[in-house]
Amino acid sequence: MQITLETLSFLVTTAFLAGLIDSMAGGGGLLTVPALLAAGIPPVQALATNKVQSAFGTGGAFIAFWRKGHVDLRTFALPALGAFIGSGAGTVLVQVIDSSFLSALVPILLVLIGFYFLFAPKMQDADRKARFGQIGLTLISTVIGFYDGFFGPGTGSFFTTVLVVLGGLGLVRAIGNTKLLNFCTNAASVIAMVIGGHVLWLIAMTMAAANIVGAQIGARLAMRFNGRGVRPLLVIMSFALTAKLLLDPANPMRQWIETFF
Repeated sequence: MQITLETLSFLVTTAFLAGLIDSMAGGGGLLTVPALLAAGIPPVQALATNKVQSAFGTGGAFIAFWRKGHVDLRTFALPALGAFIGSGAGTVLVQVIDSSFLSALVPILLVLIGFYFLFAPKMQDADRKARFGQIGLTLISTVIGFYDGFFGPGTGSFFTTVLVVLGGLGLVRAIGNTKLLNFCTNAASVIAMVIGGHVLWLIAMTMAAANIVGAQIGARLAMRFNGRGVRPLLVIMSFALTAKLLLDPANPMRQWIETFF
């Protein structure tokens, strides 16, 4: 498909902001997925392209947190494996679903995840006693991984919330280990999407470069400021992009609403 320089610049800027925000508070996909769809890219190709560019940014953020000692590879090896398997299964499923159904479903999911970000409780910095052991965290990681493979936006925040509330980690350590889990889900999804032939490589790699830069800056800001004040901006931008999707006369959800009323 043809992409203008103006559209590519919009996608690159969005990828940079997504990498920045995702490293600080999670949810970068709330920006990149609707941005790709708004650029006229079909749903499965948009999700596939998003996974590739996101994997680079998440991988870079993971390395940054790991170098600073905020990632526990031994403890989270099994949850990471569960996340990988769950994501692979979710990615296979999304590739066989009718594209018109997916086009209608995506705006609904974006709005729901946006409200989650808006009303999610604040998380604490200090480590606490874990409520779930490794097996429990592995099962939850597998479920979240499946969601990430099927759709994706908000996955980082879900992992972080689970690691803080159920895993007993402080916020910075939770974000660091989230990058390990999220990188595994992205890797599984990328493999499945590449096999399916759905990735738009020029767009994906251009956005990936911007995402890496944003993720590196965001990771350092997160370790220093814990991502304070990022979520309201993320929600506003996400809702604005989602509204743009729904204003498109070709969107099935808009057509269903107009038919109903």
